[in-house]
Amino acid sequence: MSKNIDVLNKKIAEAHLGGGEKRIDKQHEKKKLTARERVNYFLDEGSFEEIGILVTHRTTDFGMEKQQFYGDGVVTGYGTVNGRLVYVFAQDFTVFGGALSETHAEKICKVMDHAVKVGAPIIGLNDSGGARIQEGVRSLGGYADIFYRNVQASGVIPQISAIMGPCAGGAVYSPAMTDFTVMVEGSSYMFVTGPNVVKTVTNEEVTSEELGGASTHSTKSGVTHLTSNNDIACLEDIKHLLSYLPQNNKETTAKLPYELTDEIREVLDDLIPDSANKPYDMHEVIKGIIDEDSFFEIHKDYADNIIVGFARLGGRSIGIVANQPMSLAGVLDVDSSKKAARFTRFCDCFNIPLLVLVDVPGFLPGTDQEWNGIILHGAKLLYALSEATVPRVTVITRKAYGGAYDVMNSKHIGADLNFAWPTAEIAVMGAKGASEIIFRKEIQESENPELKLSEKEAEYAEKFANPFEAAKRGFIDEVIMPRDTRKKLLKAFSMLENKTVLRIDRKHGNIPL
Repeated sequence: MSKNIDVLNKKIAEAHLGGGEKRIDKQHEKKKLTARERVNYFLDEGSFEEIGILVTHRTTDFGMEKQQFYGDGVVTGYGTVNGRLVYVFAQDFTVFGGALSETHAEKICKVMDHAVKVGAPIIGLNDSGGARIQEGVRSLGGYADIFYRNVQASGVIPQISAIMGPCAGGAVYSPAMTDFTVMVEGSSYMFVTGPNVVKTVTNEEVTSEELGGASTHSTKSGVTHLTSNNDIACLEDIKHLLSYLPQNNKETTAKLPYELTDEIREVLDDLIPDSANKPYDMHEVIKGIIDEDSFFEIHKDYADNIIVGFARLGGRSIGIVANQPMSLAGVLDVDSSKKAARFTRFCDCFNIPLLVLVDVPGFLPGTDQEWNGIILHGAKLLYALSEATVPRVTVITRKAYGGAYDVMNSKHIGADLNFAWPTAEIAVMGAKGASEIIFRKEIQESENPELKLSEKEAEYAEKFANPFEAAKRGFIDEVIMPRDTRKKLLKAFSMLENKTVLRIDRKHGNIPL
């Protein structure tokens, strides 16, 4: 018995070599952490319970039987973050470059299965050179096993991926299927084919950073939702994100203590410019509505003509989708439609109410948009909002034109409550364009066409550039003063808290992918 205990202690000590059991403090924030350091920093102190610490690979080809490491390049287990249960795996780049083997994959699959069974988030800390080539198809099969579990867990438990080193080839598809991806600036990259292959096939010269670095994926491709300065910041960002999420799809988010006051925000009265063509920052509207300092923006640097993110309203987590007039006048285009649709579907999966703030002049025109499928991608957002059964409230701050009015959580696609500020303009198009079409003949025959156009533009604007026609039809539930917005929303979401929707019996819909 004592001999076995000595052997066990020796093996565990070997498994922990280079891992660093000590807690990491802010002094180490510029350092790239080891797999164990990442896990121990991320989880509450003393809460980590490791699974599979003594696992080794089963490969005997190419002399691999002589290279055995306990844990086989991945640390897996469970613990708590701020007292809440999570499952975690962290790939260890010091063991075969973090390459995934059959047993490495089995360990990851085991904690994913546990996470689904008990209903807790799964967090993957990726730092791997890809499949372990000495194992051939067995390592490829391991990836497929993980992919399958990503799909089965989707919409059941939150899945978050951190890219904290290389992630290439087939390895990228697991993070792509998780709910959120966070990348570390300067030390992580993702791509299906690396710079050398790109050069061989297309003759393009490109660095790893340019091809698949954090900046590339946060601004150009939209693959990553958040970027962090270093390992410590990355882990803190994930903790922050988790605070807005429930444990699984059967739960709602925890409500933080909050005492109601008069909730009037007079600053909102002065945000909309006198000129309809002058931009303003929708972030200021969001700031004036939500609990103080509670906004956590997602996809901040991608498709910035629309804003998505989490916030708290009266202590309760909500998701926000908002047009941004500061960028492209807030129009909907291919990228913004995909961005908002993806976020909407996540919130609906996990019972997070949606607030939609509208100032949209329409869809972005042009051959580039049409040829890249604005019809298809715009339909994704329309589909996502129409399908969502969580509480959905809309506030129209200024423009709501054309088909974009319908798409942005209008009453007609199932929104629960729709408010409008007095500055709202709800119409098929802007007054100038509409007047040029409706009164074309009258304007052309006029002695002073420019004056006549101006007159007709004012006439059209008086009739439609306001929220009152829509309110008469019941498409707007109430026209409210901006200062009252927060107060109205607190009451609205409280009223909708127990909303239930009976679904039509079907396997699933066919979203226009």
